[in-house]
Amino acid sequence: MNKKNQASLSNQIIEGDITKQLLIFFFPILFGTFFQQLYNTTDAVIVGKFVGKEALAAVGGSTATIINLLVGFFVGISSGASVIISQYYGSGNRGKLTLSVHTSIALAVIGGAVMMVIGIIGAPWALEAMGTPADIMEDSLTYMRIYMLGMIPSMLYNMGSGILRAVGDSGRPLYFLMAACGVNIVLDLFFVVALDMGVMGVGIATTMSQVASALLTVMVLLRTKEAYKVTPKRVFPHLRYLRIILRIGLPAGLQSAMYSISNLVIQAAINVYGTDAVAAWTAYGKVDNIFWMIMSAFGIAITTFAGQNFGAGKKDRVRKSVRICLIMSALTSVAFSFIVISFGSTVLRLFTDDPSVISISMRMIAVISPAYISYVCIEILSGACRGCGDALMPMILTCFGVCVLRILWIFTAERISPGLETISFSYPLTWSVTSIMFIIYYKTRKQLRD
Repeated sequence: MNKKNQASLSNQIIEGDITKQLLIFFFPILFGTFFQQLYNTTDAVIVGKFVGKEALAAVGGSTATIINLLVGFFVGISSGASVIISQYYGSGNRGKLTLSVHTSIALAVIGGAVMMVIGIIGAPWALEAMGTPADIMEDSLTYMRIYMLGMIPSMLYNMGSGILRAVGDSGRPLYFLMAACGVNIVLDLFFVVALDMGVMGVGIATTMSQVASALLTVMVLLRTKEAYKVTPKRVFPHLRYLRIILRIGLPAGLQSAMYSISNLVIQAAINVYGTDAVAAWTAYGKVDNIFWMIMSAFGIAITTFAGQNFGAGKKDRVRKSVRICLIMSALTSVAFSFIVISFGSTVLRLFTDDPSVISISMRMIAVISPAYISYVCIEILSGACRGCGDALMPMILTCFGVCVLRILWIFTAERISPGLETISFSYPLTWSVTSIMFIIYYKTRKQLRD
């Protein structure tokens, strides 16, 4: 994207029609998130069809939950970089923009290396602590360790794409993910179907595709002539900007970690019901991920939109964009609930033909999917607050309303009335409570008042 087009896109975000610009920004993020989710979905489809339900449970279940804990924590931290970069870009401060970009890349490399070591060494303990069924333990450990080898490129892609989106370029991260996803699918088929390498083949394919997406993203940042150009010798964690990134990003990272910890508790509760239940939760999770993909795209869009407009001093435009984004995401959630409830069993057959697994997944869908709309306010309002530099209170609200309440539900209600439906109900319950708290907080915020 040349300088003229880049400047034009930035002006559209802070001056153009809000609905139109949100959608223009939203769809590339949505498709990008779709292809990112397609990594693990492809893995699940191929091992579920060509290896078996044990392999499906191994690449999902406890393994996916632990990976999401580590990756989600860093992605949350990286959102702090996206916020300050979008604010500096919106205000036209090139010097601060340059320093924050180089600090962000340094953080990606360091964070990826730390997570790789923690993941490889701690994998056996984590899987055992979650009560992973014995018949999938070996495959789960293999997949997780191979996946962890790709942490540095994975973090470089996430941080690099966050930088590009923060300056209004949501297109190229999409193209890079499309290419990497194509690599993943081809390699999955080659390693699993042609070479019969099972779960190991899936892990290798995923790691290699992460390397591909990282290389493409870094190449753009190295070659651009804009202020966000990355110069290798300047990549360093400048303490001033690192503190700002962590001030905004650490609460978001802790929020994501608390989500994952509550999901660890839920996964451990599901593991008690055996491999069929784990496989069913994994299959349903792949369907459910489409909803999170859509909500995440709305959340990223409003965070960047609010960040640039807040940086430009246009608070009224921030408020209007939040209202419009809430309406769009609410309508989308209702439509998606209808689709999942109506056609869920058909979609589940992409992952497994086992009737017991499909039956259990449909029980989960019946409880969770009708309540998707109750989550909308959490994603949009927390994203808007972070875009304006307010990350602490959204973290506190989410940690208490979603995470703490969900864990309390599992340790109380599930013991009183054991069953997968009781476990599943923890989602609608905590979404509703947390959304109410976010609405009250957002309405009373002074930061967005003129």
